[in-house]
Formats: sequence, structure tokens, C-alpha cells
Amino acid sequence: MNLLGGAWTPHILWYLKANPRRFSELKDDIDGVSAKVLTQRLKELAEMGLVNRTVVPSSPPSVEYSLTELGRELMPAIEAIADVGYKLQERGIQL
Repeated sequence: MNLLGGAWTPHILWYLKANPRRFSELKDDIDGVSAKVLTQRLKELAEMGLVNRTVVPSSPPSVEYSLTELGRELMPAIEAIADVGYKLQERGIQL
């Protein structure tokens, strides 16, 4: 629970579930997250083995982030939490 309770962590994992994303794409996807916090969270998630950080040889070089197998194992839990959130919103409960 400490892992998922980190600020922005579920959001990052959610947006990485479908495809690898560049930093700027994640920053655009996650409304309200600062570049500093996003950088910090991505580094922590990579250190935990939940996110891969891959340098893409391009000009200029870019970095892509993707979920590891362990990170993908968290998705059912995050999807279940999101489903409950949607049901609460349908009942008019503001989150």
C-alpha cells in the first residue's frame, strides 16, 4: 500500500500500461504533476523494478518509460481501484 500511496504513482503506472511513453508525454497526460515530482517518481519506480527507463538513440536522444513485468502485475489492483472511483463518481461522490 505504501507503493501505491505515493503521490502520482498510480497515475504514472496507469498511463504506462498501454505503451511506452516519453517524459513529456507523461507530463502532458498527468494533469497537475510538476516535472520535479514526475522525475523523482519515475526514478523511484525504476529503482523498485516497476518501470523500465530506455534511452532511445535519436537526435536529440530521448528517454522512454515502460512497465516491467512486475509493474504490469500491479495493473489489476490499480484498475480495480479506478473502477470503484468511477462508481463513486456515478453516485455523485466527488473525489
